[in-house]
Amino acid sequence: MQRNRLLDILRRTESGEALTRRSFIARGAAVAAATTLPAAAWAAVDYSQFKRVPTQYIAALAEPKAMSGNNAETWGLWRQDPGPRGVRLTSFERLATAGVAPAGWHFDKNAWWLEEHGLIMETPEFPMPAGTFVVTGDRETTSVLTVHAPGADGKQRWELADGATLYDVTHLRCRSAVYTPAQAGGACTPQKARQDDFPVAPGAVMPPVSGCAKQDYQVLIVIGMPKNAV
Repeated sequence: MQRNRLLDILRRTESGEALTRRSFIARGAAVAAATTLPAAAWAAVDYSQFKRVPTQYIAALAEPKAMSGNNAETWGLWRQDPGPRGVRLTSFERLATAGVAPAGWHFDKNAWWLEEHGLIMETPEFPMPAGTFVVTGDRETTSVLTVHAPGADGKQRWELADGATLYDVTHLRCRSAVYTPAQAGGACTPQKARQDDFPVAPGAVMPPVSGCAKQDYQVLIVIGMPKNAV
């Protein structure tokens, strides 16, 4: 019964919008929401206070085994699925000329993002907004992520409920990285990315690109938020 409690709650919400990420569509929101939570989690978290939301994605940085940290200001949030809004590497010249993708986002030549199929993506929203999020990696674990408001030093604390680790709620098939010039004034362009390096295997790091430094991010899927969240 505990396995299905969050699923039933989220099914009864007003949102009910379908999830959109390619690999998540195949299995559906119901499967992700029904993943097992430790028994202690139900005493710690009142899931009746959550609603299902259109899928969002978090770009996170931390050790895979971390259950909490103090660096959420380095995390980002895609409020829409960046995959379908992406631009293929073969269309980069048109993107560079226009400066704006067909989906309306602006290309930053000094810090550009790639995903596992070799699509150039929009930059997520930085820093990560404070709030509470039901997150999953579309595997065995669903947890609640709390991101706190920045402290006086600008740092943002975060923690996962239920004893979950960041790895537990990382969607391994979603790979992402930001590429920046390896040297000041140097050239770092998607034209140097090799199409043969894609797709990237689940859980693997993103490929290097000549002339670029790279920062890999873990991707978390957001499927729920508190009912009173804006």
